[in-house]
Amino acid sequence: MKKTLRWQIAQHLEVKWWQRYLSDKDPEAYLSWKKEYWKDLLRDLSCSLPVKPGDRVLDAGCGPAGIFIALDQQVVIAVDPLLDAYGHLDHFRPDRYPDVAFVTSSLEQYQAEQPFDVVFCLNAINHVADIHLAYDRLAAAVKRGGYLVVSIDAHKHGLLKHTFRLFPGDALHPHQYNLEEYTGFLKARGFTIEQTLLKTPGKIFDYYVQVARKPG
Repeated sequence: MKKTLRWQIAQHLEVKWWQRYLSDKDPEAYLSWKKEYWKDLLRDLSCSLPVKPGDRVLDAGCGPAGIFIALDQQVVIAVDPLLDAYGHLDHFRPDRYPDVAFVTSSLEQYQAEQPFDVVFCLNAINHVADIHLAYDRLAAAVKRGGYLVVSIDAHKHGLLKHTFRLFPGDALHPHQYNLEEYTGFLKARGFTIEQTLLKTPGKIFDYYVQVARKPG
């Protein structure tokens, strides 16, 4: 995996962003709010995404408080290259989740020993070094008939998309794509799109969550 300078800068800025963002937030209040946020998302996706007790679930690019905090009836593996850095945050409490296995790894380097019923990649795909390899790894981690859930910041305007690719106007995110391109990444790997949820509209980016299913 080629680690570009742009990606290395983005990773450094990601840690700094979390430190600033969480600096004035009470850990208990934040984790309680975040858990409810993930539960709301699961309800929003429930028509297309069955997450059953006992399912094997991967939280890829989990961050310090990923969807793993709301999955207490599943067998969960949470993967992120920055877990060691998050260990300095009071809001990252892995001891609270004894049934979650935490793995320090990039998405591109992680290879599952067994496939998962559901793979989540939330707020992470445009942080990776090699987005095509990352999608390959995510797709390979899903069992046949299983689900891949990816959240994306999709460009709304072609001119800005190409400008951001040339100049780091969005330094946290090395990859800049629109909704059609992100959808194409899933379809090219044989997945069918079960749901595309517009979670948060914006002026430059629209924030979507896509549920895709692997052929059975």
